[in-house]
Amino acid sequence: MSDTPQSPADDAADADTVQDLPEDSLTEAAAPETAPTARVRKRPKPGERRVQILQTLATMLEQPGAERITTAALAARLSVSEAALYRHFASKAQMFEGLIEFIESSVFTLVNQIVEREAGGAEQTQRVVTVLLQFGEKNPGMTRVMVGDALVFEHERLTARMNLFFDRVESQLRQSLRLAAEAAGSSTPTVDAQALASALTALTVGRLQRYARSGFKRLPTEHLDLALRRLSA
Repeated sequence: MSDTPQSPADDAADADTVQDLPEDSLTEAAAPETAPTARVRKRPKPGERRVQILQTLATMLEQPGAERITTAALAARLSVSEAALYRHFASKAQMFEGLIEFIESSVFTLVNQIVEREAGGAEQTQRVVTVLLQFGEKNPGMTRVMVGDALVFEHERLTARMNLFFDRVESQLRQSLRLAAEAAGSSTPTVDAQALASALTALTVGRLQRYARSGFKRLPTEHLDLALRRLSA
């Protein structure tokens, strides 16, 4: 689907396009030199229009101060009818679920790779927070979904799903921080891990919110290394 996101956010090729037929497809007998070139409509491949819809929605969410996005506005941006949107998604909530699925898949694929490659709990923790904030920074439209700004007037299940996303992030941070606490010889590794995981999750959400509400001017990774060293040491 960003930076397309990175991995929705290029503007999609919105309407069905037209394509010239090759000149050698017309014989002299069939088409005199003065005849206009024949044209044929090129239809999107299966699944392509669905991706275009999600890419365009993500792009529209990147506009600072954007109001609630309607299906009419989305259809107009794509130069299609609203009915065409509903051939691919049963509702606008389903479109947002498509974006959330992309966020979940992208972030947790990276998180799993970090856990597999980094043995130390402190290193895991710092890298998990960093990749999450980097993802938001590279995909500003997705950030508005992650912090709930884009979901205010949408179905409540979308907000619940994003809350679950951050619960999963905090759970992974607890596991990594417990490893770090045990390695440091803490007598209360579980308690230490719970407290720090909660603080780091709040830091992450807060930085993403500030990024969205500053019109994407205050980067979430600003001075991040120092903050992480202090909090996860």
